[in-house]
Amino acid sequence: MKTNPLRWSLHWQILTALLLALLFGRGILPNLNPASAATIEQICNFMGSLFMNALKMLIVPLIVASIISGVMHLGANKGVGRMSLKTFLYYSLSGAAAILVGLLLVNLIGPGRVDSETATALLGQASTTAESEGLLQKVEGRDSGDLLDIFLRMFPSNIVEAATDNGQLLGVITFSILFGAFIGVLPPELRKAQTQFWDSAQAVMLHLTNFIIRFVPIGVFGLVTPVLLHAPFADLLGSIALFFLTVLLALAIHLVFSLGLALRLLGGINPITHFRQMAPVLLTAFSTASSSATLPLTIETVEQRAKISNKTCAFTLPLGATVNMDGTALYECVVVLFIAQLYAATGQVALDLGQQFLVVILALTTSIGVAGIPAASLVAIAVILPAVGLPVEAIGVVWITDRLLDMCRTAVNVFSDTVGAVVIAKSEGEAPYSAEPTPVVLD
Repeated sequence: MKTNPLRWSLHWQILTALLLALLFGRGILPNLNPASAATIEQICNFMGSLFMNALKMLIVPLIVASIISGVMHLGANKGVGRMSLKTFLYYSLSGAAAILVGLLLVNLIGPGRVDSETATALLGQASTTAESEGLLQKVEGRDSGDLLDIFLRMFPSNIVEAATDNGQLLGVITFSILFGAFIGVLPPELRKAQTQFWDSAQAVMLHLTNFIIRFVPIGVFGLVTPVLLHAPFADLLGSIALFFLTVLLALAIHLVFSLGLALRLLGGINPITHFRQMAPVLLTAFSTASSSATLPLTIETVEQRAKISNKTCAFTLPLGATVNMDGTALYECVVVLFIAQLYAATGQVALDLGQQFLVVILALTTSIGVAGIPAASLVAIAVILPAVGLPVEAIGVVWITDRLLDMCRTAVNVFSDTVGAVVIAKSEGEAPYSAEPTPVVLD
């Protein structure tokens, strides 16, 4: 079938939307009269909210249908346990690699190694601003006990209630895995009925996903324009700017080198090819700052462009969107050590090598265990800071950069999910990028 030469690829459409958002957010809107600018901003907020709601509408039914269908087919050849082990092993190793990159960069660059006056001013401002008071309300009462809650969230008391709560997606995933696995114990006629139903449901969800994805450029423009309009670029000076650049550089190194090596050595894939094919996913993740909201596009893109089977995508990607948080883990590590450097500059606290190793362990654990909680990164950092003798109030020092860095680290999180799908598919005997994906078969 011939393609329309006038039709742009999705990643070019999204890039154009981002450029238009930059033009409006930093060029046109600031120069309009306040009433007109406010009206256009309201329109952008509406478009962005509508698009995000449409994506979120897909998440639970897509996760349920995809995982049940994938596990159901995996169960036919007893592959559930094997793939689960490989998936969690990849998540652990990629998260550890990300944290070590962040640890190395923050120690080499030292964004918090400033004079005592600057450090005192930054920390003092962090503990007195209104934004910081709001942050403290979000993380109030959070401690290491939140890490144990991951096991409770895996088995919610009410699965319907869990499906309506973004913090309970892990419970939905657990239920779907168990449901798909136990379809295999049904008698042949009942198993066939379940197989037809869930394969059909997944096919419908993929068609619905394709429809909503057509509106990604409009949603991206609506989401990013207000962010750029209010982005405090003028305030990103000195130590805060160096912290911002440290995180960006660490994320880039992990994405290009750590994940690139995983693609080349474990997946046998050219990293540039994979990066190019995943461009729509990366740009959407950057714009939405949500791995879960990007999930529908991630599944569709990995299956269609990377030629990975539906059963592998259906198992690895929904799980990755919930618990695989490379960028978040890296960010937590850099934030805690940056704050520690500021306190060290005032002569109060200095983290030794053992405490830094504790930060690494806690960052890896919290990036998985606290991922489903609202304000996840803030909660995770609030868990780590007291564990190494630092006050929770210091979180406010990085608030000014959080939104922009959230967009960047989400893109890394999602890219790591796609790399994991490729690596696991290769280990299961598939040939990514060299064959058509295994279709959904309706008996």
